[in-house]
Amino acid sequence: MAGVVGSHDLLLVTLDTLRHDVAVELAAAGRIPNLAAHLPGGVWEKRHAPGSFTYASHQAMFAGFLPTPAAPGPHPRLFAARFAGSETTADGTFVFDTPDLVSGLAAEGYRTVCIGGVGFFNRQGALGSVLPGMFQESHWEPEFGVASPTSFEEQVARAEKVVAELPRERRLFLFVNVSALHQPNWFHTPGATREAGDSRATHAAALEYVDRHIGRLFAAASSRRRCFAVVCSDHGTAYGDDGYTGHRLGHEAVWTVPYAHFFLEPGAS
Repeated sequence: MAGVVGSHDLLLVTLDTLRHDVAVELAAAGRIPNLAAHLPGGVWEKRHAPGSFTYASHQAMFAGFLPTPAAPGPHPRLFAARFAGSETTADGTFVFDTPDLVSGLAAEGYRTVCIGGVGFFNRQGALGSVLPGMFQESHWEPEFGVASPTSFEEQVARAEKVVAELPRERRLFLFVNVSALHQPNWFHTPGATREAGDSRATHAAALEYVDRHIGRLFAAASSRRRCFAVVCSDHGTAYGDDGYTGHRLGHEAVWTVPYAHFFLEPGAS
């Protein structure tokens, strides 16, 4: 990353609450072809989330602690704050001297842009302003939120607008928190009803919905120059697993997440 930062645009997409097992199943079954086309080897990497819910996980990721490979380490990190004694800072790590990655990239001349999704990015209160407040520019509308059946399409349209308006010579760090996977997601399954509620199947349908539109996001992110992309979940969620529902709890369905990073060539879709 030390050689990528400064020459490439950067894209970080968090597929909020996406379960690892669902992501793996859909990739193997050919149900998310647009994402699978960019996954190294066509498969997701199994990793452990840095937090069990959105706020905690994103605070960690913005400090450089992306999900950790689910195998004994230590594992060198892509990004890290300068910190004496760090065992995961390697020769190729992009090291920043600011409190977080976002301001570290801003110090390198990047325009930092957040397109929020779930409530922790809605700027409707003090808590919902902390994470988007790290960025030079942040966007959130009710249409981007968890209750919107067209949330990801709306987020992508805003991303396209942001990219189109940015001077071509300016490097971009674009962050998108995708809310579509989060509860409620029942409306992504044809014929489903609010009364039937959310399930592992509707969660999967929401990922298929995201896949149908993510090519536009990749195309926008790589429209100006080569782009390095990280696509991952911030944590999973439980749908009755061992009696658990939701997240902010210590279950395997919550702590295990899908992860991938890859380059998007100019004009990628």
